[in-house]
Amino acid sequence: MNAIKLAVSSCLLGHEVRFDGGHKKAPFITQLLAKEFELVPVCPEVAIGLGVPRQTLRLVGDVDNPSVIGNRDTSLDVTSQLRVYGHEMAQRLSDICGYIVKKDSPSCGMERVRVYDEQQMPQRHGRGVYIAALMAQMPWLPVEEEGRLNDPVLRENFFERVFIVHRWRSIEKKGITAAALVKFHSEHKYMIMSRGQHEYRRLGRMVAQAGCHDIKTLAREYFLSLMQVLKRSASKGRHADVMFHLLGYFKKCLSADDKHEVVTLIENYRQGLLPLVVPLTLMRHHLKQVSDQYLQNQHYFSPYPERLMLRNLV
Repeated sequence: MNAIKLAVSSCLLGHEVRFDGGHKKAPFITQLLAKEFELVPVCPEVAIGLGVPRQTLRLVGDVDNPSVIGNRDTSLDVTSQLRVYGHEMAQRLSDICGYIVKKDSPSCGMERVRVYDEQQMPQRHGRGVYIAALMAQMPWLPVEEEGRLNDPVLRENFFERVFIVHRWRSIEKKGITAAALVKFHSEHKYMIMSRGQHEYRRLGRMVAQAGCHDIKTLAREYFLSLMQVLKRSASKGRHADVMFHLLGYFKKCLSADDKHEVVTLIENYRQGLLPLVVPLTLMRHHLKQVSDQYLQNQHYFSPYPERLMLRNLV
C-alpha cells in the first residue's frame, strides 16, 4: 500500500516558522510517525506571506466567526487570507487521511483557542480560522491537536479513523458500487458497534438503500455519517460488550477453561485492570481456530499495524 499521507503543522516537524523564529518539534511525530506515514508540512501563516519572525496574532470578536488580527498592530487583519488559504488547501490536500495541528494557534488550533472580546477578555471557545475553513470543506477528515495525542484514548481514536479513511480511499479508486459499500460496512461492523447499537443500525439502514439510490451520493452521505460516529471514542464498556458478542462465535471451538480465560480478561479490561490489547490478542489467537471468513475480515481485531502499539495503553 502507498504511504498514508498526514498533513502536519510545520512547526511540529521542527521547521522554524513560528512567530519568534522557533519551532515546536514533537518527537512523537518526527520519530515514530515519520516512519509510518508521509508527513506533509503546512504553515498557513507563512504561506499567506507573513514573515519569520513576525508579530503574534490573536482571535477577536465573535467566537463563532472571529477575526485574526495582529497583537501589537491591530490594523493587521489576515482573516480573509487564512480562510481563502483553508479553502485552497482543502483541494490541494485532497489525498491526506488526517491532519495534526498546533494547539492554541489562531490559525491552526482545532478547539479551545482564545478569542478576545471587546473588553479584551479571552474565551476559550474558538477555533483557528485556517483549520476551521479547511474542516468545513472536509468535515470527514480526522483532525487532532498534538497535545491531545498524548492521551492514549484520543490517539488510538485518531489513528483508527486515519486508517478507515485510507481504506475508504482504496474502494473509491476502484469505483464505489453497492456491493463494495455493503462489504465495507460489513467489515467495520464491530468497530461501529463499539460506538453503540443505535449508530450501527442507523448506518445499516443507509447501506440497505444501496440498490435504490444513486450510489455515489449515498456513499458520500454514509461515509460522512460514519466518520461523525467514529469521532467519539469507544468506552471500555462498549468494547467489552463487543468482545462478549464476538465470543459467541467461539463457543463451539473453545474449551470451558479457554472460555473462562477470555471472559476473565474481558472483565478485567472493563474494570481498567488490563489494556484492550490483552483480551483482543487472545481472541485473535482463538480466531485462527474458527474457519469464519466474516470474522477474519473484521477490522475491529486489527484496525491498524500492530507496531503502532495504540491499544497497549487504552
